Amino acid sequence: MSSWEERGNYLIEVSQRCLKGRKTFDLCRSHLVQASQISKGTIYNHFTSEADLIVAVASADYRHWVNQAEQDTLQYSDPYLRFIFHHCQRLYRILSEQSFVIARVIPNESILIQASDYYRERFDRVLNQYAQWNTQTLTEIGEVGGFNRGELLCDYLRGAMINSDDAQKHPNDAEMYYQYSYAMTQLMGHSHKRMPSIKVFLQWLADKQA
Repeated sequence: MSSWEERGNYLIEVSQRCLKGRKTFDLCRSHLVQASQISKGTIYNHFTSEADLIVAVASADYRHWVNQAEQDTLQYSDPYLRFIFHHCQRLYRILSEQSFVIARVIPNESILIQASDYYRERFDRVLNQYAQWNTQTLTEIGEVGGFNRGELLCDYLRGAMINSDDAQKHPNDAEMYYQYSYAMTQLMGHSHKRMPSIKVFLQWLADKQA
């Protein structure tokens, strides 16, 4: 990795820290000067527009979830449990780390059009990887006709993450994850599936504290 890439990754990490707890992406490139102790010229060289900064942060978030998905594929042989616990982990991270919910602003065509080719193409690649993982996992669970269930799930997950963040839900609420899983299961069209119980979620949360 070149020093330019390392510096860019550092600026993205600083951006993510600055965005913790926020409900809007109100971070500008100029804000990074003091936060990162890097010159304005260098920052503007990395991100030639505010759209570049947004898309760069979004790419990093999606890269994290692609990596998490790869770990979950190894951990859960059952695709249903893999999908459920993966998306519960996404929600847990948002609430426990007060991470900015990037779904509030991305995907957004108007922002992507404004971004430079470098950041837009990088985002498109990682978004496609993540979408493919979700699609493949749902296919393994078993497709149910009648609706575009992938789209329904995507819309639900986005809304649930934003609403849970807005409501400042507690990250260790096992019943919340149980309800979250129930909604996902219904939208998949697999109401016959045996869902993880509240007891299972309590243990899942306890394991995170170990």
